[in-house]
Order: sequence, then structure tokens, then C-alpha cells
Amino acid sequence: MNTILLEHAFTTSQTFQLVQGDITTEKVDAIVNAANEYLQHGGGVAWAISKKGGSAIQRESDDWIQQHGSVSHSRPAWTSGGLLPAKYVIHAVGPVWGDGDEDDKLALAVTGSLVVAEELKCSSVALPAISTGIFGFPKDRAAEIIFSAIEEYFAEGSSSGIKIVKLVLYDQPTVDVFIKLWKEKWGA
Repeated sequence: MNTILLEHAFTTSQTFQLVQGDITTEKVDAIVNAANEYLQHGGGVAWAISKKGGSAIQRESDDWIQQHGSVSHSRPAWTSGGLLPAKYVIHAVGPVWGDGDEDDKLALAVTGSLVVAEELKCSSVALPAISTGIFGFPKDRAAEIIFSAIEEYFAEGSSSGIKIVKLVLYDQPTVDVFIKLWKEKWGA
């Protein structure tokens, strides 16, 4: 069962939650997958989402690549949620640590995910700590970028139809880092 650890209300009426648990169980309009540019869901969060969501997610991902080519950091792909409670999976390509320009690429992936959610008319979105797992992005640095990207997105688009964003973290070491930085930014 997922647990809401912290919650912040933006002045633009959106709610941002820090949640510990399993993103595949979130009952939201869309979940964000930390994907690679070819949408091959063989490891990390992508593997968990594909496994729980069923073969439709990989099949639709393969179709996306055939139609559109590889996925960029700034323009995520999307598929149905398959067997997941979420209606959609937004496949955001996060940066691999050491490839260069990682901070900007991570911010683009987060912002791009919110743009796609908006286009899909989602009112609720859950995302993981993109790139902090097998892609090796430092957790503290990622937390600052993810928090800022979400805050800036809503500050610039106050008429957004997205009402709730959940940052769903799986393991305790990641939770500890994100809570520390959350409290520095917004307090408890």
C-alpha cells in the first residue's frame, strides 16, 4: 500500500505529493515511466511497469517507435496503461549520468511528461524519481531538479488541468534524500 509522506499545495491550486510505494498501483490518470529512447522496458521502473501492465505496453511502445522513431528527452511517448489502474503510461526518457547536460535533460523529461499529461487531459499524474536508479543520476541533485521543474511548470501554466502530481518513491534511501530536500524547500 502506498503512503503519502508529504504534501504541498501550489498557489495555482495544484497539489504535489511525495509518496512511498509502488507506482504501478497508483490510481491516477497517468503514470510516468523512466524509459530509454527505444522504449525497451527491460530494467528498473520500466520493467516493473511493463510486467504489471502486461504485453500491451511493450507492443504499443514498439508501435510508437515504428511510427515516430526514438523518443527524445523533451517529448515523451505514451501508451495505454494496459492492465494497470492508470489509463496511460507516459514514457519519459531520462538522462544517463555521465552522458552530458544531464540536469537540463532531466528537467525536460519532467516538463515534457506534464505537457503530455495535459494533452491527454489527465487531472492526476504519478512519476518516479526519473534517472536515479539504473541511469545513475545522483538522488539529491535529481530531487532539486524534479521539484523545480514541477513548480515552474505550474507557475507558468496556472490554468493547467492537472490537479495532482505524485512523486512515487520505492526505496527508503531515495525517500530519505527526497524528504530532506522537500523540507528544505517547502518545510514539513
